[in-house]
This record gives sequence, C-alpha cells and structure tokens, in this order.
Amino acid sequence: MDIVLGVILGVIVLTILVVLHELGHALVAKRYGVVVEEFGVGFPPRAWGKKIAHSILGKNVLYSINWLPLGGFVKLQGEHDSATKKGDYGSVTFWQKTQILLAGVAMNWLTAAVLLSILAAVGMPSILKDQFYVPGDAQIITQPVELVAVTKDMPADKAGLRQGDKILRFAGSSLDSATELAELAKQQKGKTVEVIYSRQSVEGSTKVTLRADNGDKKGYLGASPSQMAVIKSSWSAPIVGVGLTAQMSWVTIQGLGDVLSNTVQGLVLKLSPQKADQQTANTKLAAVGDSVAGPIGIFGIIFPAAEKAGLTHVVMLAAIISLTLAVMNILPIPALDGGRWFVTALFKLLKKPLTKEIEEKIHGTGFMVLMALVLLVTIADIGKLR
Repeated sequence: MDIVLGVILGVIVLTILVVLHELGHALVAKRYGVVVEEFGVGFPPRAWGKKIAHSILGKNVLYSINWLPLGGFVKLQGEHDSATKKGDYGSVTFWQKTQILLAGVAMNWLTAAVLLSILAAVGMPSILKDQFYVPGDAQIITQPVELVAVTKDMPADKAGLRQGDKILRFAGSSLDSATELAELAKQQKGKTVEVIYSRQSVEGSTKVTLRADNGDKKGYLGASPSQMAVIKSSWSAPIVGVGLTAQMSWVTIQGLGDVLSNTVQGLVLKLSPQKADQQTANTKLAAVGDSVAGPIGIFGIIFPAAEKAGLTHVVMLAAIISLTLAVMNILPIPALDGGRWFVTALFKLLKKPLTKEIEEKIHGTGFMVLMALVLLVTIADIGKLR
C-alpha cells in the first residue's frame, strides 16, 4: 500500500511540475503574439478536451486532459523555426524565442524557490554541506535519531521496527546521535532490550533481541540510523529559499558532471586489457548506476520513502525534482529546451536556414537517444529492486 500511495503521489507531483514548466512557455509565447493551440495535462490519447473562447493563454485555446499522467504539454502554432505566418512560433525574433524556451526553466526555478522558502519557514532539513542560511535568523533543531533502513529478518525487523521510526530511548538510555545507537547496540549485544520509538507522532515500545555477532557487518540491530538537523528561519525564509535554490542548482550541475565523467572514464577503461583498469571501470560505472534513478526508481522507491517520512520530505523532493527539470532543460540536449535553443542559435550563427526536415531529424534523434537512456536506467532500477 505504501508503494501504491508513493507512486500516486509521485505521478501527481511530477505532473504538476511539468505542467508549470509548460505554462511558463505558454504565457511568454502568448505575450509575444504566438498562438497557443492546445494546453494539455498528461499525454495523449486524449480523455477530455474543451476549447475556451477567451482565457489567460489566448483565444480559442483547446484545454485537454490526457490518459498518460506523466506531465503535460503546450502546442504552439508553427512550432518549427522555419514557420513564418503571423502567430507562428517561428515568426518571432531570436531573442523572443530564447525567452519562450527558457520560460519553462524559469518557472521550475521559481517553483523550487517558493517551495524551499516555505520549508525554510517551517523547518528546512539540513541535507547539504555548508547549506545556505542566514546565521542571524536561524534556529537549528536537532531531530531524534531515525531509522533510514531496516534489514529484513534482522532483530529490528523482527521486533516490528520500520523505516522512518524515530528512536527515543534504547535500552533505557536517550540518544544524542546516530553513532550512539550503534555503540549501545554493541554494548548490549546478545541481550533483549526495550526500544521506545515514535512512528508518525505516535509513541510505541517493543523488545528487541540483539545479535551476538556482527561478523557480516550488518549491525547488531540490523538497521541504519541517521540524525537530521532542521534549520528554521523567519524573516529570511524567502532569502534562504532563493539562495538554496542557487546552491542546489550548482550541486545538481556538479552531480551531472560527475555522472558524465564517470561514464566516459568507465567506458574507456573497459577497453583496457589491464585487470586493475577493468576493476576501476566497474567501480565508476557502478557509481553511475547508483546515482541515477529512472521512473521506477523515482516512483517505486524514492517517492514511497518520502511519503512515509512525511510532508516535509515530499515538499523537499518536489523542489529537488523541479530544480532537476530546470537544469536538464537548460543543457544543450536535443529535444529539450536547451537543445532547441542551441540548434536555433547554431544555425543563426552559421547563417544557414533551419528547415523543418533538419529540425525534426535533429530533435527526433535526440528524443530517441533520451528514450534509450531512460530504458537503460529503468532496467537498472529493476535490478536495484531485487
């Protein structure tokens, strides 16, 4: 049931973020006289549609709800660069096209900044090293020790403890840190101890019989503890939201760079006959697989875990995904916004006509490559579920 709720929540959040992204394109396009033909939630086949004579996006816009609920889209008149009729996307200036293409990115960044500002006001989880905040207006609150993973058929699992449980007391002692839980479990190895915990703000207790031996390094309790700090701001919450948006954007770009670097190095080293190089290649490629998540990883693992952890984690995850959408769409990847802008700019610089056929071939190929990558990552996600 948790996985089902997590998947539903993930689909809703992703759809909202993509619809906001497309709304940015549509609003700026309408501003420059480009005709918005259709604004859809989800992807075809169409489930429902209605033309509205006068709306925020213009006249006679078809608003539709579609059967594949994984985002949304906006259809502009004359979407190819070579289109020249009045109201065509292709007929506006290069600078206006730039603004239309980057409006979706701006909308995702704005969404992330708003979400992070809200979190800063109610309590922002500390997830980054040297995380941005205003020192003069920050209250740092240390959260109870939480179980972030519980190994099946181990003492914690057998005692009924679950991922997300907050450990209030262990063997009669309160906990000041996650490492203290591991130390207490080691001191009490082989014994049965009482654990007082909190689950969704409801306190409970259970008896845990700890393992006497830890030769396999899975721990005497069989659970991974963590302790998170929360940073709460007041008047500086909007500043923190914007500052953290910028900081996390840079971290996201660095992460994408690391993934690309490890992929290239891993594939090159795979060609080496040296055993040491082969091992290094396997390590780098494994790091890529662990750091990338596809639809199954996001909907089947990440969102269910966030949903279980609470609303704060869901909002934080939504902000991170919104940032990721912004960063991905600003990169010069064919079929995405950054790729469309790059191709348009390149042909303008070369002073060559960008015909409909050439544009479709470039972005069609890019789309197929992206789908192939999504398929590979999905296969890797299925492997992680085993």
